[in-house]
Amino acid sequence: MRMTDTVLYEVSDGLATITLNRPEAMNALNVAAKVALREAVESAAGDGAVRAVLLTAAGDRAFCVGQDLKEHIGLLVKDRETGSRQTMNTVRDHYNPIVRALAGAAKPVVAAVNGVAAGAGFGFALAADYRIVADTAAFNTSFAGVALTADSGISWTLPRVIGPGRAADLLLFPRSISAQEAYELGIANRLVPAGDLRAEAEKVARALAEGPTVAYAALKESVAFGLTHSLEEALEKEDELQTRAGSSEDHAIAVQAFVNKEKPKYLGR
Repeated sequence: MRMTDTVLYEVSDGLATITLNRPEAMNALNVAAKVALREAVESAAGDGAVRAVLLTAAGDRAFCVGQDLKEHIGLLVKDRETGSRQTMNTVRDHYNPIVRALAGAAKPVVAAVNGVAAGAGFGFALAADYRIVADTAAFNTSFAGVALTADSGISWTLPRVIGPGRAADLLLFPRSISAQEAYELGIANRLVPAGDLRAEAEKVARALAEGPTVAYAALKESVAFGLTHSLEEALEKEDELQTRAGSSEDHAIAVQAFVNKEKPKYLGR
């Protein structure tokens, strides 16, 4: 395990586990945490030995409540004193790279949401491909509540998950969304008892890490492409990606296993 004070990073049998590790601060994102998280997700996304990613957090109160406002206040004061706007560069320097790495990783990303996910924490959960949520968790966009607009990709992801009308409601009028409501809205893919969250999330993530990685990457790419292109363009993209998946070793393994009535053992290539 590689460890910093704020983020834990471990790779085991093709699964990279990234754990936000500021439970005493409800895993709020100070500068150190944002840098460490960016490095961890970019490392996981770029490592060919990693076939799936599990993003979670320490403690049982919060997944991530977003920006560390205590640190943020001090940085804003410093900006005013120096005439700088460095503080708000965090979107470009930290949040955007984190979301790009999570959403764009050529491998499945699972978020295990153990508690409150607010602001950028909500955005990071939405950037994952699959969200397993503890029944004690909650979600909140938070941005308008502190006179800010959306960031961490949430203006793109939230409308696509729950529709633009509901997204506008949650962004304009921030409120706490229970785990049950999140499941009903489609924010949570799977709802589990809090005590079972880690085991269930690891089970799902490890199953994905043992799966056909090339096919998973193509599925991610095709869905993202289809959301912003015409049917004809999506059909052409499917042709391109199916050719890629069909040329993979895993496809050959799957077909042979089917013929032999065996369970395939994928190589991730």
